[in-house]
Amino acid sequence: MLRFIGSFFGAIFTALTLGLFAIALTVGAIFWMYSRDLPSHESLAQYTPPTISRIYNGEGRMIDEFAQERRIFAPIEEIPDLVKQAFISAEDQNFYTHKGYDARGIAAAAIEAVRSRGQNVRGASTITQQVMKNFLLSGDRTGERKIKEIILATRIEETLSKDKILELYMNEIFLGQNSYGVAAAAQTYFNKTLADLSPAEAAMLAAMPQAPGQYHPVRAKERVTERRNYVLNRMAEDGYITPEVAAAETAKPLLTVQNGDYPAFRDTLQPRDYFTDEIRRQLSGSFGEEEFFGGGLSIRATVDPELQTEAARALREGLERYDRNQGVWRGTKLVIAPDRLTSEADWRAALAETGAPRDIAGWHPAVVLELGESNARIGIEGVDEDEDGHFIPAEDVTWARKRQADGRLGPRADAASDLVSVGDVVLVRAVTSDEDGSFRRWSLRQVPEVQGGFMAMDVNTGRVIAMQGGFSYQDSVFNRATQAQRQPGSSFKPFVYAAALDSGFTPATIVIDAPIEIETPQGLWTPKNASNKFYGPTPLRTGIEQSRNLMTVRLAQEIGMDTVAGYAERFGVYDRLSPLLANSLGAQETTLLKMVASYAMFANGGERVEPTLVDRVQDRFGKTVYRHDQRICEDCTLPTLSPGATPRIDNNRERVMDAITAYQLTSMMEGVVIRGSGSGVNLPVPVAGKTGTTNDAKDVWFVGYSSNIVAGCYIGYDQPRTLGESAFGGTLCVPVFQSFMEKAVAKRGGTAFKVPPGGYFIKIDRFSGARLPDDASGPNVVAEYFREGEDPIFGIAALVDGGFAMGSNLPLFAYGETDDGQGAATVTTASGKTKVIPKKADFGTLSSGGLY
Repeated sequence: MLRFIGSFFGAIFTALTLGLFAIALTVGAIFWMYSRDLPSHESLAQYTPPTISRIYNGEGRMIDEFAQERRIFAPIEEIPDLVKQAFISAEDQNFYTHKGYDARGIAAAAIEAVRSRGQNVRGASTITQQVMKNFLLSGDRTGERKIKEIILATRIEETLSKDKILELYMNEIFLGQNSYGVAAAAQTYFNKTLADLSPAEAAMLAAMPQAPGQYHPVRAKERVTERRNYVLNRMAEDGYITPEVAAAETAKPLLTVQNGDYPAFRDTLQPRDYFTDEIRRQLSGSFGEEEFFGGGLSIRATVDPELQTEAARALREGLERYDRNQGVWRGTKLVIAPDRLTSEADWRAALAETGAPRDIAGWHPAVVLELGESNARIGIEGVDEDEDGHFIPAEDVTWARKRQADGRLGPRADAASDLVSVGDVVLVRAVTSDEDGSFRRWSLRQVPEVQGGFMAMDVNTGRVIAMQGGFSYQDSVFNRATQAQRQPGSSFKPFVYAAALDSGFTPATIVIDAPIEIETPQGLWTPKNASNKFYGPTPLRTGIEQSRNLMTVRLAQEIGMDTVAGYAERFGVYDRLSPLLANSLGAQETTLLKMVASYAMFANGGERVEPTLVDRVQDRFGKTVYRHDQRICEDCTLPTLSPGATPRIDNNRERVMDAITAYQLTSMMEGVVIRGSGSGVNLPVPVAGKTGTTNDAKDVWFVGYSSNIVAGCYIGYDQPRTLGESAFGGTLCVPVFQSFMEKAVAKRGGTAFKVPPGGYFIKIDRFSGARLPDDASGPNVVAEYFREGEDPIFGIAALVDGGFAMGSNLPLFAYGETDDGQGAATVTTASGKTKVIPKKADFGTLSSGGLY
């Protein structure tokens, strides 16, 4: 009997032993099988997670940030113990003692799953396992992935310290609201640094990993609060905080940015604008999108915040002035349903959801709540309701007409109801008194249909100090300063004149201003001056001051369009300019950025400068990976300088044009501002520049410069069409330039343009080109600069006709007459006869008989 009992238990022991051995062998085989071809865990030791790239202005203030995964990397040494403890209590109580996996936790989870028959399956992953899942494995909830997790977790525990594993976890984990890592989440939910978090706030962050997509602090406020309180109690149980602290923190309400309890971090930044988005576009091309959006780059922008604000204001005022003169009301075309206008809370929430632009200084989105006999009551975003309400009065709408359903314009508005209906989303701004700035009324506004671009840069360094690519970035992200290809019109003419001056011509050279006919494959081309007048033999200076098309075409023909194209390409206006004569009048398209950068080389004496929006780029470790200014400062390393001395900088820039040519051209373009189409510019420092108006006034331009700043403007419809008979570069763009430069000159000053060595001045008559005595004076006298060793020929002895004959008996105009650009006029011709000149044949630099 005893033998039988012994045999029985022996058999049981043997079976158990063999069973355990088989199980161990099976488990070992499974682990061996899944351990093959696993991703390498050793790379995690050098892992650098994707982090936010940030842009700073010249004053060191952050102005924008870009990231696909919004993450701020925080070294483990900078993460407060309180935050670490909250996550350990919530996710892995035994983190500092286990070897990568928690056997007891796995067993408890398995038992719970069996008991609930699969209805209550919870994870048992340690922080180490979660790191493996997030970095090296997929998120599939399978047994195979769990086994791989455990294998990799045990391996990484042998490779990295616990703190390094925790650092990876706390910087990689997704915590909702596009926030990755604890530092970004603290900023997203509380607008605080990690060091400023309270126990309750740290616990809320630690609550998020369980269900970051569902734990929204507004929509799931109760669930988030419950989970936060659970974490606080776990922290108390683990001894990280006292029960008293846990109780006090549990009693606190859930306060977050999303609930409106704290200001959002993004609100501390200026709205994204054309400048920072252009940096994004350029650096994404240079560094690659992955590096730009995840490389943690620190970018120092060239923008001058004050002048950027002025550029946006000046362009917006110019565009709005033109738009309101058209007198057509379009509105935003956004409408809020009537059932959402029943209470203030409802309409405010509905208004906040609309896509109305909010980056226009002084403008507010609003909704029409009620229409009266003559006015309209409105609710305004960001403005509290007062006892009487806010209204758009009848006097504010009389400038506009609304387009009817049949496409025709209705009568001019007499009441607000003629333009708006209940539920319409509109834009408004406050109108104030000029005398004391007191509020007068709310005024309807609209984003203009016409668009444009403006930019300004330093002529010596190429640093772009201001750029506005349209009326509103939030309304249209298309950057018209850098991306819009437009015809520059007469603003291109200085490149023709520069080529001529370098080809032996002088500002006093006489060129015939008379009709031209050219056979082209498209038919007969007969370019005309904007005034449809002819002026006969005229000095080069007057040709550019009065923007004479016929003189420019003859000049281009004389020196050759290949030469002109070479100059335009050397300055970077075009990659390749087709050598067609019409292109001497600015028919080929280019960008505002290229035009402004090219004019900078006129201003600085002919040295190449490359436009840049970025001074310097540093990587996440602080190493400079790009620097724009490559000049070498010879004395910057010296301990001291002699009194009054300035550091010597080795100017290693390429010379693109002769310095004397640059000065001659600048002097001639000063005449454009003083006597020509740019005469609307009135600044306390010398300014040179050139207007441009294309065929049918589809684009209007002005590019001008002082001794240290060059700025340019163009205005036109995105789908080119005429701007109207009164549209010229001088009437639309010059006021924008003037408004901006008043502020720019007040801030940055300016001097007379530097006269280069190697030349001398001679006074001439700017109408006839004749040499005058040194003591001559009067409105027709101008001092021209000539090269030493150059023996200029004055008068018609060196007449230039470009190979085109000048017909006889032409109605040439009297000595000293200039273009008035105002249509029909009765004038006296050189033969003493009177003649009525009809309205100009076209609205721009190309005639209606040109290529277009």
